[in-house]
Amino acid sequence: MPCVRAYLGLLPGGVAALALRVLLGLLLFAPAHAEGPASTADSSRLWPVLVSEAKALALPTRFLEQIPAGFVTFEFEDLHAFAAEYHPADHRMVLDRSLSLNAAGRTLRPLGRLTHKELETLYHELFHVYMDFLEQEAAPSESHASLIAFAREQQRCRYQQVLITPVLQKRGLKEERFLSEAESWEALNETWALFIGWAVWTQLEVDTKPRRESRDSPKTSGWLARLNQAEQDATLSGYYEPEDPSEKQMARKRFLAPEFRLSPQELLRLMKDVLGSQPDIIRQAAQVLQRPRPVPSTRGTCQSSIDP
Repeated sequence: MPCVRAYLGLLPGGVAALALRVLLGLLLFAPAHAEGPASTADSSRLWPVLVSEAKALALPTRFLEQIPAGFVTFEFEDLHAFAAEYHPADHRMVLDRSLSLNAAGRTLRPLGRLTHKELETLYHELFHVYMDFLEQEAAPSESHASLIAFAREQQRCRYQQVLITPVLQKRGLKEERFLSEAESWEALNETWALFIGWAVWTQLEVDTKPRRESRDSPKTSGWLARLNQAEQDATLSGYYEPEDPSEKQMARKRFLAPEFRLSPQELLRLMKDVLGSQPDIIRQAAQVLQRPRPVPSTRGTCQSSIDP
């Protein structure tokens, strides 16, 4: 600090001492993250820890274990609109600094110390990582190729011509939209990711409830009961970000109408291929989904059979 000392040497002794104390105070107590807008975590070390902690908490890891440790980069920022964002262009996951250990922005807080809602958000974004990985694979396995082919078929037959709810509080008010390739793919991805997050949150909520006597596992029966309620309420509906700048000024997100929520066929496929649910649970879920609904699910031209 020669230039600072030279400047202080021009001041009277008492003033120079005071100025030096003020300067040192500013240096010592400056915010730790003032060095830049984002802090990057060591993703190669974070990923295996994340998978290991998820296993220990009995959370789904089937799809996580298929993603290479170096595929995604984790960053922490002071986000305002959302708690997490995924940017597929550069395989970058941006999490709010509050999700990091001691809010320091260096690594993810242990999963056991995240709230159920925080884990729901995290799994939502992790599913986006998975879909991005499947799209980028040069030589996909048969199961990966099959899932992407299924997704593209659903995009074509269910998410290109949709109804939206312009006002969330008025679900009966609907407008028709013809979505672009990018919009329809995003609508599918967000609908699927919403279910993955919901499934994890529901599992955690059921696990913390007092157990009651039941022929089935209390956790299984509780999860299925909540699935039935979600279907009755038609809540598993996704959204997309409109490409039209004028529409985007009015609404950053457009939410699909209840008829265009996740279909039974999609839900069962996600349970099997992504969450790795047990066959018996998938079979019971299929029975739940075959019950009459107040708001039927629109299938477009997709196959209507439910084959778990």
